[in-house]
Amino acid sequence: MKNNLRIINLLLFLSLFLSACDMQAQKKDEKGRKTNDKDMKLNELTAEEKAVIISKGTEIPFTGVYNNHWKTGTYNCKQCDAPLYNSTDKFDGHCGWPSFDDEIKNAVKRIPDRDGRRVEIVCANCGGHLGHVFEGEGFTDKNTRHCVNSISLTFKPLELKKDTKKVAYFAGGCFWGMEYHFAKAKGVTQCEVGYMGGKIQNPTYQQICTGTTGHYEAIKVVYNSEITDFETLARLFFEIHDPTQTDGQGPDIGEQYLSVAFYGSEDEKQILLKLIALLEAKGYDIATGLLPVVTFWNAEEYHQRYYQKKGQKPYCHSYTKRF
Repeated sequence: MKNNLRIINLLLFLSLFLSACDMQAQKKDEKGRKTNDKDMKLNELTAEEKAVIISKGTEIPFTGVYNNHWKTGTYNCKQCDAPLYNSTDKFDGHCGWPSFDDEIKNAVKRIPDRDGRRVEIVCANCGGHLGHVFEGEGFTDKNTRHCVNSISLTFKPLELKKDTKKVAYFAGGCFWGMEYHFAKAKGVTQCEVGYMGGKIQNPTYQQICTGTTGHYEAIKVVYNSEITDFETLARLFFEIHDPTQTDGQGPDIGEQYLSVAFYGSEDEKQILLKLIALLEAKGYDIATGLLPVVTFWNAEEYHQRYYQKKGQKPYCHSYTKRF
């Protein structure tokens, strides 16, 4: 009788234990999609999204909406909206999926892939499948590539208050190299390359290359005036190209590559004149021209974020401290 009682008590204990395990398991959905004790809100997913995010599938390469996407903002988790990647860390990995060489701190978790060879990356907040991470490929200085399915992401563009959003324009040789350095500057929220100062409307790159349109390869710099200012950006302009060269910039020769700073107000013009005077006092023979801001024509899409897409560095622009 006592033995039977012990067996009954043991079975009761096991029943309670298994029940507790079931309750814990219910905190995950059908394929490991986890919630938490605070009832994390998860977005509804389509069957296609579940196939990747829940069942750890892979979308067809070169089909994702974010593969060739270069706007400024944050890439978030499709399932829980947690921020995962900044657009400044995105580059063209030539693989057919969005590539990032860094993640937002503690946003992405690495786990051994079930194939035993690769490293899977998942959202650290909800466990949703993102893709895989690879190292040692040499695409960027960080030597890391997060290969992420577009379908696992959403994008939130960076928005500025109208009274803090300012714009500056500069020309200093090939606009690829100018954009590379300005995009990394503190307070800069967006860079676009294009053409400014010429005689025809909506010019093409082929027309600019003739060196007869009067346009300069220019850059539009959008910045947050609460973080930086025009003078700081103008100083950077004079330090990332050679403002003494009179026929272009480096090996790029022609009027479209000349050094020009554009001013949108008398205050900006005076700042530029002050900086030129400071440089000339240091012995620099400044060739930079000053022109008022006119229509900025955006260059073709393949020119935008060129070095970021390629994961390369400029061949003719580098930083030299001059002030």
